Amino acid sequence: MRFIILALLLTTASCSHTATSTVLSAGEVKIAIQNTLEQRLYQLPPRVQGHYGIRLFRMTGDDKYVNSALVDLYAITEAQSFYACSADDPNFINAQAEAMTAQLGNGPRATARKAALTAHPQFLFYSDGLLRYASRIDEFGLIGPCHQKLTQAIKNYDMTPALTDPAMIKSWAAQLINYVYWSKQLGTGDYLEAYTNAFNQVYPNQLDGQLDKRQYRNKLYGLTHFVFAASGYYQRPIDADQFGWILNYFSDNMDRILTDATDDIIAEVGVAFLLAGKGDNPVVQRAREHIIKSFDQNAQFIPSISGRIEYASGEHRNVLAMMLLEWTEQLHPGPMLAIEPASKFHLPKQVRPKQE
Repeated sequence: MRFIILALLLTTASCSHTATSTVLSAGEVKIAIQNTLEQRLYQLPPRVQGHYGIRLFRMTGDDKYVNSALVDLYAITEAQSFYACSADDPNFINAQAEAMTAQLGNGPRATARKAALTAHPQFLFYSDGLLRYASRIDEFGLIGPCHQKLTQAIKNYDMTPALTDPAMIKSWAAQLINYVYWSKQLGTGDYLEAYTNAFNQVYPNQLDGQLDKRQYRNKLYGLTHFVFAASGYYQRPIDADQFGWILNYFSDNMDRILTDATDDIIAEVGVAFLLAGKGDNPVVQRAREHIIKSFDQNAQFIPSISGRIEYASGEHRNVLAMMLLEWTEQLHPGPMLAIEPASKFHLPKQVRPKQE
């Protein structure tokens, strides 16, 4: 009898282990992550709600995600009003730049960024305080408060020294390429050639062997954001030939990428090929296989590199995984909030359509 009970227990344990380690399809993982996030969407901060809703709209064109973008619009309109309407006051600029620098934190990455910013003390005001909010309002087909004052202030501030500073590039390569494209988008300065040259001087491919894991990730994160920024953050495909230097690099180095990169970056590498119309490239399948293995079936979510399940900070990683696992045949710009029926009568009073 004891042997029968033992056999039953072993069988049950074996079945349980099999059930928890079932290999899921890409579509099953995508749907599971989507359910996890959408069940908690209104518990997330406005910025994270917006990040998720904007990307799902651009993937699907489904207007049910418009109000998530509208929530984001209210937050960024208020922020632009705060920064832009005083963008001609030197004392305000200096005070806010100092406050933004202080808010970076005290970790190793924040410490490196603070050190890099000592040579460019006002940079965060113009990049994060002005460019970030105005570019997103612009993506919604709108113009925000004090727009003329904002654009003139950015034009008067030369970003070249900060964007080409090796210490800055080593501290936040991806954010800098975002600023480059946002400035071009708003017509406040074209720094693309200068930044591209500086980035490649800091991170020449032949010196990859000298990069530790943190710096290698920074390089990869910068490379994916060249592609993402050029696409308007998933609003339009990119030219595979123009970005062949990046796609070829990913293809040639996928073994190290899968070993040393985070799940966020690995998903981004795969999405870069999808934006280029290269969904049949082996890099995409390898990235998908890695992401599926990273999926926690108990949490129905992809955890952080430390194994933590946190929905607000993990949304970025997981929405990228969704995009990688189930790409769209057509990208949808916007949402254009002055046109969308769900939002056009509910816009903040401080914005207006661009065509006016």
